[in-house]
Amino acid sequence: MKPPLIALVLLVAACGGAESYAPVGPAAGKAYFTQAGCASCHRIGDVGSAVGPDLTLVGFRHSAQWLDLFIKNPQAWKKNTLMPNKRMSDEARKALVDYLAMLEGQDWERGARPWDAPSLMKDAVARGRVIYARAGCVGCHGVGGAGGYPNNNVAGGLIPALDKVQDGYTKAELIAKIKKGVPRPQKADPEGPAPLIAMPAWGEKLDERELDALASYLLTLRPAKGEKSDW
Repeated sequence: MKPPLIALVLLVAACGGAESYAPVGPAAGKAYFTQAGCASCHRIGDVGSAVGPDLTLVGFRHSAQWLDLFIKNPQAWKKNTLMPNKRMSDEARKALVDYLAMLEGQDWERGARPWDAPSLMKDAVARGRVIYARAGCVGCHGVGGAGGYPNNNVAGGLIPALDKVQDGYTKAELIAKIKKGVPRPQKADPEGPAPLIAMPAWGEKLDERELDALASYLLTLRPAKGEKSDW
C-alpha cells in the first residue's frame, strides 16, 4: 500500500525538500510531530513516551521563540541534550512550533489529569512527584530538582536547582512563589537580552490542592552533592 500523499509531503518538507508547498499551521505541525517520531520520546496527553519531558503543557511553560530556537539546534542550547537535531525546514519547524505553542493541557481527556489517579489522592508527596514530572517542571529544574538546565543571561547561565528549597522556604512561601511564577528572571547583564525561559504563574493551571502537593514534594528534595539552591 502506498503511503498517503500528505505523509509524503510532510516527510519531504520536514527534511527541507518541499518548501514551496509545505503544509503550515498547528494541524500540519501535529502531523510533523508524528512524522518526525517525536512521540518516541515525548508524551502529549496519554499518547507517547516518557523518555523525554511531557509536552502536554509545553505551550504554557515555554514561548514560541524558545521552542523555535531549541528545535532548530538543540545542542546549541544544551550541549549534552539527548534531543536530536531533526534538521527540519523552516516551514516545517514553524508549523511544529505553532502546534506545540498551543498545548496548554487540553489533551488530557475531559480535564482528567494524571495526578488525579485515586491511588495518589491520599499521598500529597506522591501526587506532587507526578505533578512535577507531568506538568513539566522536570524539563527546566531537572530530575529530583538537581538543576543543570541552561538559560540565557541569568546568574551562572543555569535555571536554579530546587533540591534545597527546604532551607529557604516554608510551605506557604513556596506555594506562593509557584502560584505567582517568576515571569521576569533577573538578568546577569542588565544591558543584555531578557532570559528566554521564565517560570509561568502555575496558579493559572494548578488549584490549591495541586499546589500544596507540588510544594510537599519539593520540600522532600535533597541535593546529591550538597550544592545550595539559589531559587
